[in-house]
Amino acid sequence: MDIRELWENYEPILLQIGLTVLAAVFLLVVGFWLINWLARQLNHLMDKRNVDISVSGFLTSFIKIGLKVLLLLSIAGMFGVETTSFIAILSALSLAVGLALQGNLGHFASGILLLTFRPFKVGDVIATNGFTATVKEITVFHTILNAVDNRLIIIPNGKVMGNAIENYTAQGVRRLDLTFGIGYGDDIDKARAVITKTVEETPGILLDRGVDIFVRTLNDSSVDLACRAWAENPNYWAALIHLNEQVKKAFDREGISIPFPQRDVHIKRSDAVA
Repeated sequence: MDIRELWENYEPILLQIGLTVLAAVFLLVVGFWLINWLARQLNHLMDKRNVDISVSGFLTSFIKIGLKVLLLLSIAGMFGVETTSFIAILSALSLAVGLALQGNLGHFASGILLLTFRPFKVGDVIATNGFTATVKEITVFHTILNAVDNRLIIIPNGKVMGNAIENYTAQGVRRLDLTFGIGYGDDIDKARAVITKTVEETPGILLDRGVDIFVRTLNDSSVDLACRAWAENPNYWAALIHLNEQVKKAFDREGISIPFPQRDVHIKRSDAVA
């Protein structure tokens, strides 16, 4: 049998295979281009929504891989390859991976919720899970905090979402709550005037929001005066430190005492009988 006879016998089959290959190549090229285009559009949409770059990158990669697997399975089906077995294997693998990563998947979902509802953002000072620190990064599975002493605190997102979150800097301004104790023999009005003058001279205090100074508690050894003032977040700690120091110095200059707890002990003696 020569080549011509072979061609005549197998021409329909070869033409069908050739057309199938051409269609598969066309579908592969167009499909990959379309998948990449969809991934770029999705990434652009998440950038506009201010989704964290780590989450957007993970989601884009995950969707691209999933769509490409489906495309390859479809192309394999064009050549008569039974895809049911492949799908069954992928389903079993997905189930096994899902069970193995059940906790991490929960943290991933919590990370998406954190970035969607945004109870805090990078740079905020928050308190959660017993830690108070600045948010350094929000990743797919963890929230990373930076403590004031430069400790790095890594908390799974599931625990962050499952516990109370206290955001100290979300409102832009914070109230300073200080307490200054004076002696019972000191003049309350004089002490209030000294504190008021010190607050007015403190840089960063928002005087237009008002300043409240009042007797909070009558303690055993002191009369406690509460001082409430407001400052913008960047000025909060500087204003707090300045007020504590300057009020003490002003009290010393004005002769206002800052008492400390003390106790008088009386010892009774009885004469010993010889």
